[in-house]
Amino acid sequence: MQNVLDHLRRAGEETLYTKMPAIAIGMGTCGIGSGGEMLFERFKSLIDEQKLDIQLRSVGCFGNCSEEPLVMALAEEMPMVLYNRVGAGDVEPIIKALLTGSYHEPKAYCKISEWDHHLHHHTYGEGFASLPEWNELDFFRSQLKLVLRNAGIIDPESIAEYVAVGGYGPFAKIIGMMSRSEVIQEIKDSRLRGRGGAGFPTGLKWDLMARESGEDKFLICNADEGDPGAYMNRNEMESDPHSLIEGMLIAAYATSAKEGIIYVRAEYPLAVKRLNKAIEQAYAEKLLGTHILGTHFNFDLSVVEGAGAFVCGEETALIASLEGHAGRPRVKPPFPSKRGYLGKPTTINNMETWCNVPLIIGKGSAWFARIGTKLSPGTKVFSLVGKSLNTGLVELPLGEKLTTLVYEAGGGPSNPEKTVKAVQSGGPSGGCIPAHLFEATIDYESLGAIGAIMGSGGMVVMDNDNCMVDSARYFLEFTTAESCGKCTPCREGLSQALAILDRICEGEGSEKDLITLKELSTHISDTALCGLGQSAMNPVATTIKYFAEEYESHIKRRRCEAGTCETLVAELCSNSCPLTMRIPTYITLLKENRLVEAFTSTLEDNPLPGTLGRICHFHCQMRCRREELDSPVHQGELHRYLADTLYKMGQEQEVYQVMVKAKHPPTGKKIAIVGAGPAGLTAAFYLVRLGHEVTIYDEHKAAGGVLRYGIPAYRLPRDVLDKELELFDILGVKFVFETKLGRDFTVEQLRQSNDATILALGAYHHANLSLENSEGGGVIQGTEILRRQAEGEELGIGKEVVIIGGGNVAIDVARSLWRLGHEVTIAYRRGRKEMPANTSEIEELFAEGVAVHFDVSPQRVVRTKSGKVSGLEVNELELGPYDVSGRRRRTATDRTRVLACKSVIIAIGERVDKALLEMEGLGISEAGNLKVDRYTYTTGIPGVWAIGDVISGPSTAAEAMGHAKEVAHLIDCRLTGEVRLPSLFTDFAYGQEIWDTAHEGRQIKAGQLPVGERRNSFAEVNLGYTGRQARMEASRCLRCDVNLEGEVSNG
Repeated sequence: MQNVLDHLRRAGEETLYTKMPAIAIGMGTCGIGSGGEMLFERFKSLIDEQKLDIQLRSVGCFGNCSEEPLVMALAEEMPMVLYNRVGAGDVEPIIKALLTGSYHEPKAYCKISEWDHHLHHHTYGEGFASLPEWNELDFFRSQLKLVLRNAGIIDPESIAEYVAVGGYGPFAKIIGMMSRSEVIQEIKDSRLRGRGGAGFPTGLKWDLMARESGEDKFLICNADEGDPGAYMNRNEMESDPHSLIEGMLIAAYATSAKEGIIYVRAEYPLAVKRLNKAIEQAYAEKLLGTHILGTHFNFDLSVVEGAGAFVCGEETALIASLEGHAGRPRVKPPFPSKRGYLGKPTTINNMETWCNVPLIIGKGSAWFARIGTKLSPGTKVFSLVGKSLNTGLVELPLGEKLTTLVYEAGGGPSNPEKTVKAVQSGGPSGGCIPAHLFEATIDYESLGAIGAIMGSGGMVVMDNDNCMVDSARYFLEFTTAESCGKCTPCREGLSQALAILDRICEGEGSEKDLITLKELSTHISDTALCGLGQSAMNPVATTIKYFAEEYESHIKRRRCEAGTCETLVAELCSNSCPLTMRIPTYITLLKENRLVEAFTSTLEDNPLPGTLGRICHFHCQMRCRREELDSPVHQGELHRYLADTLYKMGQEQEVYQVMVKAKHPPTGKKIAIVGAGPAGLTAAFYLVRLGHEVTIYDEHKAAGGVLRYGIPAYRLPRDVLDKELELFDILGVKFVFETKLGRDFTVEQLRQSNDATILALGAYHHANLSLENSEGGGVIQGTEILRRQAEGEELGIGKEVVIIGGGNVAIDVARSLWRLGHEVTIAYRRGRKEMPANTSEIEELFAEGVAVHFDVSPQRVVRTKSGKVSGLEVNELELGPYDVSGRRRRTATDRTRVLACKSVIIAIGERVDKALLEMEGLGISEAGNLKVDRYTYTTGIPGVWAIGDVISGPSTAAEAMGHAKEVAHLIDCRLTGEVRLPSLFTDFAYGQEIWDTAHEGRQIKAGQLPVGERRNSFAEVNLGYTGRQARMEASRCLRCDVNLEGEVSNG
């Protein structure tokens, strides 16, 4: 018995641990699909041509599929070097480096100094100090490779290499040393649960079959893996097929089974090929067949290819398929352990379950049970796909948090400008877990408690570009199509639910539909025949539970915020713009050199085009399809160019006069607006044009709000803002300045004298910071510095300042004070990538040389004996685990330092003035903002609406203006009983063809004022586009608004 394994072990060690230089290519399906075969041939050709003494092997997948093709290079007594994203041009440098005892630095990913196969341990060598170890990379850091212990290291087509790393040793152990009942007890003691999704105790399942009498018993491996995006089992079969065979051999011995079947979908040709080869090798070495290893134990094993029906993932449907019948579930009981394949006792386990068995026997049940949690021991392999930066197979101990999987291993969203919204766990019949629940642990009980399931291990990451209603519809469409039709609840219920979701995605849903969907979810779960049918409504139930606002938006507003429901979306850029600007319209008109019409279009959608074109966060760019090719079209620079050009030429007055003449006749209705910031101004712009008498009240001396008093002139020149405010006077908006709500008037007084009142108060109240010794002068708020600067007041600060914060206010204050000659330092408690300020502003901050201290927490203000500020003491922070926002927690250390300064400026965020709201009798939301109805913007006081930051907290100017545009429509409808807002927009005719002369290349960057000219000056930094640049950038637009029939949507 041992002679066979010894012979194989020696042969395997010769290839695994050869003394000659060696190169291995990852040749799983993912590696081959990324060019692995081409690389293998290129390496082989060079080695043969140059007659080099280099061993060339193919191995399975190492798991990090997004980094394929992967190549491993090994020299004697040196670490194995892992190269990622290898191309043909890297082949020769990798060989050269290998032969000279170094490595090819540009593609070197990590090193493997030693490897634990758990049944065998090997040390490769030490060296290459500058290369990280494989398990120091975020993707692998928390992984524990048990099932994947050999994947990517051994040649999957070599039984000898499998034996060399401890393979078939556990099987030899039970044959010679353990009784059948002892093997089953060992599996029971390990508390291994089935990895196919249900989590049934494996040892109990084996025991039930072992107790059955009769000669004919069967084992089945369910490797069908029908979940979209899941490929754990495929990789295990392709990379380590003998692990599966050994697991089934051990189970066959324990349960007295004589025959085993591996059920694999035909879509896995490489897995089928390697499984069949492994089985042939096992037969050849007397590890399968009769008298295995010279004993009286017999076991035959074969592969059966399935047609890929999802329902065959259910065990009784799979058995029916093996028997030649339609794959439909059967009523249980009787369970397969009593009456399964061909009516005989049968045990079915998932591929991953079988792969754990050799480890449990080899290392002991107590060792295995210590991994994971008490109820869910061991590890689980997850297929991490979707909107994840890193994709591939992640094997984690059960009990790890979702934050570890999504943010540490996954690296967060694939696009750093996006945020992760949710993960779909457990395949199409799993559940959708929102990001705020990512503190949940990954185990059977925890996932079940939040409405999801473990499933076979598929994890689909979704970001804010994913519509959760459409995602639920997609998964339900899949399960509806895959329903076997045997039971009425699944067959009819899923079809009805899908029809409802289709209606909602088309904007034709009703609130009653949500009630029906919830009822269907309950009924189908309670009455469907099989587990697949019972769980099919999980995506619907969880998205309704956790993303109800998205369903409501589709129903009440006929709007899909993510922009994926085609019936509700003309083009992504306009859909993502809070103002729903008709972006393709003005881009096309600009390209056609119709500048006045293009400007008119922007102005009709946005009364501050030059202003917003400078300071907007450009939500539109975040959804531009051009980004999928290179970089998004800079819509903001384009409408800024239009405004600047018209203002320079003086042609804006013509547009203004046309707008004045088009005003609706007076309605006699009076509307009061509190706040002359972007929200209040936008509401006034539309309401006055609809014929209402509008008065804006503001506590400041001039209009603009945060635009005037919170944004420095080097970003937004005051002459631009003043120019655009002229239009409001021309249209007849009345302003009452230096009057403050709560001091000079009340909401009730406005309500009594107006037909409608809009509160656009903003969020200017500073957030509190617990800072020792902050009383006594020298500590000031960032918003106050910006206000004083805007009003020309003395700043009242010292030469050296430290600013606490990393948002836009902190950056604006820092760059402003730098211009005034101050020595500026920023203290921020996180890292640069986590600064919430605009990316462009952060880049300019560093270009101007402002010092930033990251990962520090302010503790106390240091003062001289006379009480003056002399510094800020900060505590150095260390990186901890990820939180639900995808950012690393910071933990305090015992290391502190003092940042010298004469003044401390706090800029950690703004809040709504809750005291004022409470005084005026207004409701407060859970988030601490003014409470309004989400879709009507009404407050608890009749005739009073609220918009902007006061209802959302600090947001962007565009978002506040978007609220205003909507509320203007709602108020006008309330006052007149008619829908009149659309009459304010011109329907422009323009080219309806997709441009075949689109400008190739990335986004054009506007010119900038040199850094050397910025000191002692508040001149604008961004110089804007020239006419040529604007036309070239407009030509980059892919014209997503043009449909396949050549029609165009004009908004």
